[in-house]
Amino acid sequence: MTLAPNEATAGPELVITRVFDAPRELVFQAWTDLEQLAAWSAPDTFTTVHVEGDLRPGGKWRMGMRSDAYGEFWNHGEWREITPPERLIFTTSWEETDGRPEHEMLITVTFTDLDRKTEMTFHQAVFMHDQSRDSHRDGWTECFDKLDAHLEAVTS
Repeated sequence: MTLAPNEATAGPELVITRVFDAPRELVFQAWTDLEQLAAWSAPDTFTTVHVEGDLRPGGKWRMGMRSDAYGEFWNHGEWREITPPERLIFTTSWEETDGRPEHEMLITVTFTDLDRKTEMTFHQAVFMHDQSRDSHRDGWTECFDKLDAHLEAVTS
């Protein structure tokens, strides 16, 4: 299944809005600089073990994370839109153990300038079921807590 950026959804969606005490350009850069992305983009019990990407529309990306409790997980996708420092749109698919992609979803992240702060709105769709959406909400919330700490460290 290939999703278009404005395609109507027919299933569970996830929307998370956060305000970061950092300029929009820095928050955008934390999403697009691979070294920074690796620092915050895995839930609490995980560490990022690999991140690569070609940051351009049509460019591919791939990431791996590991947890002592849960093992190793890999996902990948394609950049659809990169509009610095306003918006990112990309696909994401978890990988089966043999490398085959699971269900493809579309993520849109928008960054709104709030006078030296940034409102980030994260939208991910379409999930196969509510349980998957809720699990992703928990994971992304932990990631965004790490992003908040990362941004505080780079702005102090």
